Amino acid sequence: MPVLIVKIGRYPLHHGSVGVIRTLGRAGVPVYAITEDRFTPAALSRYLRRRFVWPTTGLEREEQLLEGLVAVGRRLERPALAIPTDDEAAVLLAERAAELAEWFVLPTVAPELPRTLASKCGLSQLCRQHGVPTPRTIFPSSREELLEDNIWDMLPLVVKNVEPWGRLRAPAVSGTTVVHTAEELLALAGSWDPWPDVMLQQYLPREDSEDWIFQAYCDEDSSCLVSFTGIKVRSWPPHAGVTTYACARPNPGLTAMAEEFCRNIAYRGIADMDWRLDRRDGTMNLVDFNPRVGAQFRLFENEASIDVVRAQHLDLTGRRVPEGRQVQGRRFVVEHLDAAARLAYASFAAPPQDGQKGKTEFAWLALDDPAPFMAMAARFARPAIARLAKDRAARSRRNFRRS
Repeated sequence: MPVLIVKIGRYPLHHGSVGVIRTLGRAGVPVYAITEDRFTPAALSRYLRRRFVWPTTGLEREEQLLEGLVAVGRRLERPALAIPTDDEAAVLLAERAAELAEWFVLPTVAPELPRTLASKCGLSQLCRQHGVPTPRTIFPSSREELLEDNIWDMLPLVVKNVEPWGRLRAPAVSGTTVVHTAEELLALAGSWDPWPDVMLQQYLPREDSEDWIFQAYCDEDSSCLVSFTGIKVRSWPPHAGVTTYACARPNPGLTAMAEEFCRNIAYRGIADMDWRLDRRDGTMNLVDFNPRVGAQFRLFENEASIDVVRAQHLDLTGRRVPEGRQVQGRRFVVEHLDAAARLAYASFAAPPQDGQKGKTEFAWLALDDPAPFMAMAARFARPAIARLAKDRAARSRRNFRRS
């Protein structure tokens, strides 16, 4: 069965898409992808059978996105497994699954569940309903409500967009943002006009916490056919962004908690969760539940070389998913982002390691598929050089004024 990678919005430097193409392409699966243009890293992979150039923004009408997906499905000429790489695509595929069934194979998840999980408000409600720990969270609907809420004892705070579509159409912040003082928060809130859907969540300090990753594939019975845990060592932006360096590491307690949550909510498909351990009391808090493949999924494999993407393909084509223990000690590095993250984390102690060493999986570099790395480097270099030139010009102007 072929696979189509579905994405909504513009993020051409997405290593998760490249990972999906490689893991399935190496196994002989025909892989197709929706891309922003012909020269994105994913579009240039040797393992990609064909690209469909469709530069979406997330501002389109839902019917327009549905029509575009149907058009791509017709061009594939046979049903394909659709794998979303962002929350918006996951929500659209789940909610319009009946209309897409002629062209795409999808997990039979409840249509409303991916939107609920991708929503910070919806996830918070599910956590309370099922007794899953999560940091203290509020959702102010106005500046007046922000000032009325007793939030100052919650500082520092993480500021996030609430809904998956809102982050593209009317974002409160460009990405997960940490504010440490009341002045920072009020200055940020002063830029919100009109007031957006925004979440304020208590931030567990770096020195007292650890970031953990849980990934799984859940079958029709919401049983995890494969599940993995690992620790996030660095991210970019620091302490609140995407994973740049992580290690596969066993955590039976987290595995049991996360798998039970998936069963309780009847989740089906690939799950990517972020958890934060509060070392002060040993509580593991659920921070994010992404109802789709995570960009760092290639950190994890079991002893049968099965990751969550391969597990889904095997299961939804009626084949057995080989069992095996999680391979420990694997490491995952996002090359272009981890260089900056390493400098930012220089003064912070790394989380304790279990002593096992394993393969390092690079997000971009692969000897059998070099083109995505070169395309990434070229695209990443242009804005970096432009920024350096801008900074240099600004310094020259300041020096000229002083002289």
